[in-house]
Amino acid sequence: MSEVEETIRRLSSKKNVEGVVVVNQLGLMIRSTLDASLGKQYATLMSDLVRMAKESVAQLDAQNELTFLRIRTKKHEIMICPEREYLMIVIQTPESS
Repeated sequence: MSEVEETIRRLSSKKNVEGVVVVNQLGLMIRSTLDASLGKQYATLMSDLVRMAKESVAQLDAQNELTFLRIRTKKHEIMICPEREYLMIVIQTPESS
């Protein structure tokens, strides 16, 4: 998992990044730079959201698949990269417009 660890280090060093969470296929947090309870909360909620988004994409077009999901709120920007074995979730403070 050294490639994942390097990616976490690289992402965590970015100015606006508040945290990085890695989640396994079962929705369990396997690595996080956030405190444990917040990391578990992101792991659970974002896993459910990604599962629903994947199903929606498949229903719209069976030949297509979800490759990236980005959510922007007033306080945060959440970027999720679903890989075969895990999800990588990055939480950052959005740049002011």
